[in-house]
Amino acid sequence: MNAQSTGPVELRSDSALRDAYSRAVVHVAHEARNSVAHVTVSRNSSRAGAGSGFAFTHDGFFLTNSHVVHGAGKIRAAFADGAEHRARLVGEDPDTDVAVLRLEDGSPRGMELGDSRTVEQGQIAIAVGSPLGFEFTVTAGIVSATGRSLRSFSGPMIDDVIQTDTALNPGNSGGPLLDSAGRVIGMNTAAIPSAQGLAFAVAINTVEWVATELMRHGRVRRGRLGIAAGTLPLPRRWVRENGWPAATAVQIKEIVPGGAAALAGLKAGDWIVGLDGTTVSDLSDVLKLLSGDGADRTLAAKVLRSSGGLLKPVHALLTPRARS
Repeated sequence: MNAQSTGPVELRSDSALRDAYSRAVVHVAHEARNSVAHVTVSRNSSRAGAGSGFAFTHDGFFLTNSHVVHGAGKIRAAFADGAEHRARLVGEDPDTDVAVLRLEDGSPRGMELGDSRTVEQGQIAIAVGSPLGFEFTVTAGIVSATGRSLRSFSGPMIDDVIQTDTALNPGNSGGPLLDSAGRVIGMNTAAIPSAQGLAFAVAINTVEWVATELMRHGRVRRGRLGIAAGTLPLPRRWVRENGWPAATAVQIKEIVPGGAAALAGLKAGDWIVGLDGTTVSDLSDVLKLLSGDGADRTLAAKVLRSSGGLLKPVHALLTPRARS
């Protein structure tokens, strides 16, 4: 019996071999291409700087890190399609490392902002930016943890930070962290140079709230509770038994001695689930209530505290310390 030749093996194209992970990253990179820019700054001291940023509206408003543009004289944003635009600083908030720019002669497509409350540990995280000046570089990894706290460049702690193992280098600062659908879930802000796989992004809900304040007022007026905290899932049993409308809340990790929370008797491990009669499901809910008039008025807080393995309600009055 003679074996019949089957002929040459047909090689499948790269596009046919791409798995779901690759397809997601390729799609996100393609969609982000015209919205993410390499940001360069010049300062009066002649010390130049660079980072990344992205358009978040369709009329020229642009996000980056405060530490990228702080003290800048001239700012330019260069996009992957070759377009380059002058930019002016609308406002910055060093405490959350957020800055808003306005492109003076261009309006690239704004990226879709996601909801950082829905971010889950283990999901795909895609970073786009210009590390070390290599424009429009894409790296991918996973969300390692949510609800982290990270010290800002100006000193205070940034709460509700997303930790990823996505490769970040100097120059990635201010670029978007995206989910597999191309929605922005955070703004990349820092990597730990002495460690591998430790990168951090400010949660997009916090970024969006700060950006709104900067666009309206040019600054963020806020009250301080004197806590380090993060958004975390509430115990399912408590949510179910109490018919609570939110699955997450703000858990206190540290208490600053002498701060509003310490004076009200709150403790590390407590959950803030309500403030001023409003359900708290996310750290951005707290930030909103502490801005503007809330910066200097007493707020009634509903707090849960673990006692004998059960969560029991505690009521407290918090008087934030205003800081402009």
